[in-house]
Order: sequence, then C-alpha cells, then structure tokens
Amino acid sequence: MDRTDNFVLRDYQSQDFKKLSILWEETNMGNSRRGDNDQIIKQSIKLGGKLIVLIDTKHNELIGSSWITFDGRRFHLHHIAVKPSYQDQGFGKLLTIESVKFAKKKGYQIKLEVHQSNQKALEIYKKIGFQYLGDYDLYIIRNYDTIDF
Repeated sequence: MDRTDNFVLRDYQSQDFKKLSILWEETNMGNSRRGDNDQIIKQSIKLGGKLIVLIDTKHNELIGSSWITFDGRRFHLHHIAVKPSYQDQGFGKLLTIESVKFAKKKGYQIKLEVHQSNQKALEIYKKIGFQYLGDYDLYIIRNYDTIDF
C-alpha cells in the first residue's frame, strides 16, 4: 500500500484553525494562552512566513503542522507537530524538509528551538542539517500585565 496517496501537504487556510488548535493542544505545541490564533497566523504569513498543514485525505483529518515565521532576517521554525497516533511514521521529517525547502527557496537562514529531551526531533533536525548553536538560554515575556515599570 502506498501511504503517500492518502496524505497531502498544503498551505494553512483559516478553516483549519479549529483542527490545528486541537493538534497543538494534543502535542503541547501551542494554545491560545501562548498567543496562537488565526489572526496571528495570518499576520505571520503576510510578513513572509508560511504554515504547512498535513492532511490525511482518507480520514479528512489534519494530522500535522509546521509553522515558519519570518523576522526580516531569518526564518524561525515552530510548531512542528504530528498527531500522536501518526508519530514515528516519517511525517515530522516530511514537514521539516518541506519547511527547509521553503527557506532555501527564499534564500534565508532557518533556525528552530527544540527541547533537549526531545531526542527523536533532535535526530531528525541533525540529519537534515541543523547545527547546535551552543549554550544559549532562551527567555520570553508572554504576559506584560505581570511587569510593572
């Protein structure tokens, strides 16, 4: 059986957001508290990014995503997610490769963040060509209401 006949990679559409949100919740990739919403996605695409979704056409199910944002200097790869029941079948690698192809075509560097305990993802990224940048610590402010100055 040729499994590729049942799967399609395509660009994000607004009607995908509900299913995408469920996928991101299932895989701990994102949620509304992190600022992930349709408006932000559309804005990031307008600024030069891309959100790729993977669809199982046989079951009409959104099973994967890869969100590439652009800061005017380089691409950032976020939310590479594969529905748990579809993991370990090469879909994460497929999504990552498609994202790197997009960045290569545009001619900009691409970087990503990955938790050090996510060994499966690290193996994929290294095989594709990502290199470890060193001992960087990452910090973020998600809620400005907690800051008083």
